[in-house]
Amino acid sequence: MHRSMHRSNAHLLLVNPWVYDFAAYDYWLQPLGLISIAGLLRQNGFHLSFVDCLDRSHPEMHIRHQGKMLKGNQAYGHGQFFKKEIKKPGQLISVPRRYSRYGIHPDILQKELKKVTPSPEAILMSTTMTYWYPGTSDTLLMLREIFPNTPVIIGGNYVTLCPEHARKLGADHYICGQGAKKVLNLLSRITGRNITFMPDEDDLDQWPYPAFDLLNQRDYVCIQTSKGCPFNCSYCASNLLNKGFKRASPPRVINEIEHWVHMYGVKNIVFYDDALLFEPDNHMIPILRGIMEKGLKHISFHTPNGMHARFISSKLADLMFKTGFKTIRLGYETANPHRQTSTGGKVYDSELESALTYLRKAGFRSSDLGVYILIGLPGQEADEVKESIYRVVRLGGTPILSEFSPIPNTAVWEESLRFSRYNLADDPLFHNNSILPCAWSGFTWEDYLGIKSIVKRIHREIMEKGEIAEERARDLMKSYISRNQLPARRSV
Repeated sequence: MHRSMHRSNAHLLLVNPWVYDFAAYDYWLQPLGLISIAGLLRQNGFHLSFVDCLDRSHPEMHIRHQGKMLKGNQAYGHGQFFKKEIKKPGQLISVPRRYSRYGIHPDILQKELKKVTPSPEAILMSTTMTYWYPGTSDTLLMLREIFPNTPVIIGGNYVTLCPEHARKLGADHYICGQGAKKVLNLLSRITGRNITFMPDEDDLDQWPYPAFDLLNQRDYVCIQTSKGCPFNCSYCASNLLNKGFKRASPPRVINEIEHWVHMYGVKNIVFYDDALLFEPDNHMIPILRGIMEKGLKHISFHTPNGMHARFISSKLADLMFKTGFKTIRLGYETANPHRQTSTGGKVYDSELESALTYLRKAGFRSSDLGVYILIGLPGQEADEVKESIYRVVRLGGTPILSEFSPIPNTAVWEESLRFSRYNLADDPLFHNNSILPCAWSGFTWEDYLGIKSIVKRIHREIMEKGEIAEERARDLMKSYISRNQLPARRSV
């Protein structure tokens, strides 16, 4: 639904576009980059309107669906998007899955855009996944229909990672990489307004709070205490999207959390950092202690980005439990020691074992402790994934499959180009992790479906009981191998 802030001299429209994909889920998927820029624009006196194509709370959508609740975790705020099946792009016609538009209906979007008055002097639109560009393209077409003479500015991950492809969409301006100063200078030229506040992009304490008041749904708030990552994993784009690694100070983070809790009664705080736990004595431990000293209780904290297990100590695990962490996600990727090293040395088995031991001793159960396993890497065999699943279960975690998406200019990109049956360089649609772009004879689509079946059964038992016996997990995998007559190249 369209929301606007107080009037001032210059009017801008911010848009969060549709998502077109085989699958999409609001796993705390707020447009944090866009609403962070919105906070900065507000500080410079702009009047802002905001249209969210992914709005799960839009009242007219709920009326059309006869008040039917979207499935999800009501306590934690995440859940399904509205969706409508649409025709698959021709490039993906052979993929045996349904393709959908996620978000509000086109006629509702048109109605929301027509409510935006006066006509904006510029439109800003964000992007995320490279293979979501069809939704961005169709949103842009709608904007052109309603505001034919208004310049459109597009930025975000897709524009930064695939700039040449993004320029084919037909926007007026594109912002690559860190965009605060670029956006402000561009808007100054478009609107003729002077910029009164220009932040130091390396000093996160200078930034105003994101404009979460523009969102209809505030069941949760996303916090980014840092930008970038001190590591350089071969499959990750963090260092392509951010220059260096920078952090807000612990007092700034504590004050922001307190602000959202007191301002909106927010019960769920979601950390978006790529390296939340790095040097914990200087950052995360002071933050958690400050939260306790402020008496901020009855808050649930969530970490959907995989945290670095090597930084979890007994002290940190205890603080996380006492302050109310509910969704723990750790990055593990693989049990293969060679691949652990070659992909960047993010975590080794002994570090994952120590982290899970500390967390379980602090009071967390297996059902709280999700561990990401990367699946579909170029050259990866199915048995490596099965061994990784079993290793996670044996150590007391819950395995979570994370399908690999090839990202341009990462260290593994060239290998992905050689391995994939798709022309990855030509069309970002082929980056889509749902199509397993680097599947091969050692890891087929059938392998993938079988492994997903194993993990679903493990999840079901863990969610029902909080734990799963090591022997039970081993029997499930052996049963799968026997049933499908697949050779066990490595013993589980």
